[in-house]
Amino acid sequence: MSGVSVADECVEKYNGIKMKKDKRYVIFKIQDFKKIVFEAEGPTSETFADFRNKLPKDEPRYALVDIDYMSTDGRPQSKLCFVFWSPDDTASVKHRMVYASSKDAIKKKLPGIMKEIQANDMSDLSDDAVDKEMKK
Repeated sequence: MSGVSVADECVEKYNGIKMKKDKRYVIFKIQDFKKIVFEAEGPTSETFADFRNKLPKDEPRYALVDIDYMSTDGRPQSKLCFVFWSPDDTASVKHRMVYASSKDAIKKKLPGIMKEIQANDMSDLSDDAVDKEMKK
């Protein structure tokens, strides 16, 4: 682990999206290489495309996203997914290393997440790629 701590607000935001289902997504960032903090959220009226557009092009982020999809047998499903956004081509090596080594710190504070996606470029977050991942 990297010694990065997790702000209490992150756990509060997690509980809100998990229990109340009142947000589409919550985004977290590492502040000053020391603490994981809440950065942004989107209401349930927003889409996965809105979430993608909120991610910085040149810095990693962690996020929780409530993803709607169709199961393989055609039933509508919704699952909370942990997204680790770490753009390979544009984020600094230092940022990528700190985020990679701190991922377990935040995941330990967010129990019960069933799905995880690591995205290194926007194609990893395309509708098709995410749909395929959710059906695994």
